[in-house]
Amino acid sequence: MNRLTTRIRQPVQRENAEGYLLVTLLSFAASVIFTRLFLALTGYPQLGGGGFHIAHVLWGGVILFIATLVPLVFANRWVYFLSAILSGVGVGLFIDEVGKFITANNNYFHPLAAPIIYAFFLMIVLLYLRLQKFPSKDARTEIYYALDAMEEVLDHDLDPQERARLEESLKSVMAHSDQPDLARLASSLLQFLNSDETRPVFTPSGPWDIWQTRWQKFERRWITSFRLKAALTGGLVALGVLAISTPLLSSLPTVWSQAYLRNLLVHMILTGQVSSTSLNWYAARLALEVSVGLLLILAALLLNTRKQQLAIAFGYLGLILSLTTVNLLIFYFDQFSTILTATAQFIVLLGLIYYRRHFTAPDDSRNRA
Repeated sequence: MNRLTTRIRQPVQRENAEGYLLVTLLSFAASVIFTRLFLALTGYPQLGGGGFHIAHVLWGGVILFIATLVPLVFANRWVYFLSAILSGVGVGLFIDEVGKFITANNNYFHPLAAPIIYAFFLMIVLLYLRLQKFPSKDARTEIYYALDAMEEVLDHDLDPQERARLEESLKSVMAHSDQPDLARLASSLLQFLNSDETRPVFTPSGPWDIWQTRWQKFERRWITSFRLKAALTGGLVALGVLAISTPLLSSLPTVWSQAYLRNLLVHMILTGQVSSTSLNWYAARLALEVSVGLLLILAALLLNTRKQQLAIAFGYLGLILSLTTVNLLIFYFDQFSTILTATAQFIVLLGLIYYRRHFTAPDDSRNRA
């Protein structure tokens, strides 16, 4: 037993793991959205006949299996990108039919289906945000990266940027490692890297490199503190007003509110959601929407003062509360009607993260806004 436990090593985060996970996220979201849109536009056709129905959950399983096999069979770096795409598409096709597997009557349109799909997506988003906090680069991690990057050397595809990053890792191991064997390995790899046979290769830019270069140019030219702050202020205010509009308007004795509540009641009856518990959850949803709306509006106001860290904290709290709790309730009652709103919330959240990293300091003393 002791021998087994000593062979278990602490996991090491793969270089660019957050990038691969982002590809999986986008593929997953696109898979679910386009599947639902295609089925709605085509009248929910069925593939098969004679009592057979080949559901798209089966295609999702096949694609997931291929996504699992590809990195097990091939060692090239590009395989990770392909596996990320296939895994996102596969899990999207698979989980889209979750309503059939949580109900006795195989109800694809069950109200719980949308919240489950959204919650699963949200877990991947939270993992992605967690991976954005780069781990400490100890000697063991740097050696893992260096050995992985050597694949580019073997394929004669090592560009100057990759070479510089690899040299930096190896020199860091040689300078800071307390393990002589790792330092010697890093020295040998660096000597091999500096040989004439491993000169950097200037390969033609691929589509990803082209878009990355364009984004960097756009970022340097257009994304300034003032512009980003103005965009975030507008986004927070718009989302805040939108959050409180439904509870506010539905509580007013107007024709609109009467029609809205009548349509909601009809929808709840048709979907079997009418119960005291459902009504209590709906009341909780309205209360949370008002709270989130006020938090976002307050964050927008504070963002234009000296209390920007407080503004970002309120914005985080409001957006995370909306993304993790409020949207689950909205998806339950209104199904996929809030996809665009959730997308806007994610964009504003990423904007707040970008603003905090590039234009604020912990004490606001270096605030360049």
